[in-house]
This record gives sequence, C-alpha cells and structure tokens, in this order.
Amino acid sequence: MKKVKVGLRPIVSKINLPTVLKTAVLPGDSVERLFITTQVGEIFYIVNGGIRTFLDIRLQIIKLGTSGGYDERGLLGLAFHPNFSYNGLFYLHYSVAGTQGPGVQLEDFKPDPCNPKTLNLRWSNRESQFDHIDTVEEWSLQSSSHPKKVRTLLNIRRPFSNHNGVNSLNFSPETGKLVLTTGDGGSGYDPFNLSQDDMEIAGKIIEIDISKNTYINNPPVITRFNEMPPSMQDMLTVMAKGVRNIPGISFQRYYNQVVKYAGNVGQDLVESIYAFIDYKPLAVTQLVKAYNVHSKSNQKGLINFGWRGWEGDFPTSIIRNCTNNSANDEKIFAYYNEAAMLSGRRLPPLSSYFHDDKRPDRFSGTALTGIQPYMGNEIPDLTGKVVFTDIAQKGSQLKRGVLAYTSVKSFGRQNDFNVVQTDYDFGSQAANYVSLGSNLSQTKLYLGVYGSMKVADYNQGTVFEIVP
Repeated sequence: MKKVKVGLRPIVSKINLPTVLKTAVLPGDSVERLFITTQVGEIFYIVNGGIRTFLDIRLQIIKLGTSGGYDERGLLGLAFHPNFSYNGLFYLHYSVAGTQGPGVQLEDFKPDPCNPKTLNLRWSNRESQFDHIDTVEEWSLQSSSHPKKVRTLLNIRRPFSNHNGVNSLNFSPETGKLVLTTGDGGSGYDPFNLSQDDMEIAGKIIEIDISKNTYINNPPVITRFNEMPPSMQDMLTVMAKGVRNIPGISFQRYYNQVVKYAGNVGQDLVESIYAFIDYKPLAVTQLVKAYNVHSKSNQKGLINFGWRGWEGDFPTSIIRNCTNNSANDEKIFAYYNEAAMLSGRRLPPLSSYFHDDKRPDRFSGTALTGIQPYMGNEIPDLTGKVVFTDIAQKGSQLKRGVLAYTSVKSFGRQNDFNVVQTDYDFGSQAANYVSLGSNLSQTKLYLGVYGSMKVADYNQGTVFEIVP
C-alpha cells in the first residue's frame, strides 16, 4: 500500500468530547451542515465557520466521570432520518440521568479455564444489579421550532458502565431501517457471554423499523428480546452478533451493492475491522419463537464477529507475564470450547492491527474509534479506501491518535493496512483521536480530537476536516 500524508484543518475548538460527526440538511435549508455531538449531551452545527446549538440535553444525561473521569456512557448516537430535510425526524441514543445503579458486583473478572464456574457466570437480579439505562428516542424538528421528543423506541438496562457503543445510530441505505450498534454490556471478557446469547440485546447490531408501532411511547426497560411485548419484537431484526464494543457501522455504495463496515474494539491482543455485503437478518419474533419452544433458529446468513470466543482473528486469550523472562508473556486460551464452536461460523476481519507491534511502519494500538469509507477525489490516494482511527498509540510519551486505511479485496480476502501521516503540530498537548465522520456523499472526512482521556476534563476538543 502507498504511504499517504494528509493535513488537518481545524473547524471548531474548545468543545467537549465529540462522539458523532455527520452532516445533514436542516428543514427549510438548502446547505449541508456539519453536526457535532458531544458525549456530555450537546449537539452543535456549523454555519459560515461559526458554531450554533441544535440541541442541549446535558440535564438528561447520566452524571459522567464519577470514577476517575474516564467514562463510556453519555450521548453516544445521533442519526438523521433519510428524509430529515422534509420531515425533521432524528434519533438519539444516550445514557439516562437518574438511572445510576450499583453495577454488577464482579471484581476484576478474568476467565480461568481451570475453573468452569468462571466460564458459566449468569447476570442475575437484573432489576437491582445494573449500572445504568440507555435509551433510543425519536425526535422532531420543524423549521420554525425547537426539537421535541416524539417517542421512546428502546430502554435498555446495562450491567456495567462500559461497552455501550459510540456513533451507535445510522440509517441503512439498503433497508431504510435505523441501525443500532450495542456493545457486549461491559466489564472485560464478556463475563456473561451476552454477545453470543440470541435473547440478549447486548453484543448485537440491530435494525429498527421505525415505521411500525408509532403509537408506542413508553416501552418497558429490558435487557432481553423476550422481555419485549410482541409489538416491539415485530419492529426489530438482528443483523449481527458476537460484538464486543463497536464504533458504529458505515455503508459504502459500490456499483449496485452496499458494503457494510464495522469494527470490534479488542480485549488484549488486536483491533479488528470487518466488511460484508450479504447478510440475512433474523426477525426478533422468530428468535423468540425458537427460544420459547427450545429449538435453534436458522442462523445461516447472520453475521457473527466471533466474540467472546474470538478476538478478531485470534482465539480470545489471557495474557500473563512469564515468570522466568520479563521480556516475554504467555497467552492462554480463555474460551477454548467457544473458539472451536465458532471457528467455521464467524466472519474473519478485513484487517486487524495489534496492541503490541514493533514494526517500524506499523503502530501499537489502544482502541478503534471510527471507520469511514472515503469516496472523494481531493485525496486521490484514499479514494475508495476505508479510513479508520485509533484513540492513541501505545508507548508514545505524548498521547497521539493514529489515522490509517485499508481496502476491500476481491473474494473477501483479508488485507493489510497503512498508517496515514498527518501534517499538524499539536505541540505539547495530548491528541486522542476520539471520533471519525463524513458528509453525506462520503467525499469529506472529519476527525474529532480530545486533549484528555477523561470526559469530565471539559472543553478540550477540536474537530478537523481531513484535507490534502
């Protein structure tokens, strides 16, 4: 792959941590505007180089950063209806204020292959043992009024504070449905194996048919599909399972097909980017029906990323230091039986990068934060490629995010990646690459950078356009 160098043009600075970057045309307007969502609950848009407030729901967001400042909750998803410029409909995913629970009492969990109890834990007492509640809502904006909430689509109880997904809402250009990406519920190593359990909402990519059940406004708080009333089940299909944590899904029109890109944030070894075209979504009504009669649903065509048995292209491992050689470590299979069961059914990643990689033309990653196809011509070396971001390179004295790219190969073959060099001087300031976005035609790319890993360190964000 060719070495690529780009510039970063600042658009806005001194904002809170940006989680979603995307464009839309406002009702009554004719110009595509860049919208910026912050984790603490603000949505801004850019007009003539200035910043305007679209919506402020900070009081509706759970109190963030209470345990040391780092947090994965907050305002995590924003999607505009495909006809937003006419109907004013948009959708939010956020962690709700006042829903803080005690969390599941599970300290420093690591699976122990010698102790079967650790491999078969269950999340019990869910109504009292949980961390918070996430909600997905429909809102409306008319050209002469402020945004107003229309209805609630989902209320999801989460066991831990982390792995809630980010940039978690998008509309599928194939089906017209709202797509929600959820993480595995949190902690580490998916202790309850929620990601592979067909009844669990956690660890899935879910399609929501927003044209159905428009009269339902206050759905119950649930964790499993079979806890939903049938009318809610009828709205949902499952696109993929086996998700650990995911920075959204993006779509690329390629001739008469649509390529889907998604990533899985890794545990200890590797970050993975996935690409697929064909899939067969499973209706939640069918999943629940099969569960109720104790039969297995036909899952041929359902995408499975393989977690928790697999971390990208590797069986999930526990890493331990070698007692007789501090320079090395040992990697022990955490879930051997699950890895074996999933070996022929999981989707191999398009590309992966390691948490520990000493090659001079590579980097040691921390966490995948965004994936976007680029279809523009201004940066010809990236045209048709898939660009992705990692929050910060491991081992660097100053925290610096990483920009890289890969591309789809014929017959679904796996591909390597290349680092994109960025021509921008951040000085002595940390620069965590926390989000990646694009415009509607995918001809522009936007990068969200934050000067801290802590969401409660306010006003340290800058949004850039990636330019030649």
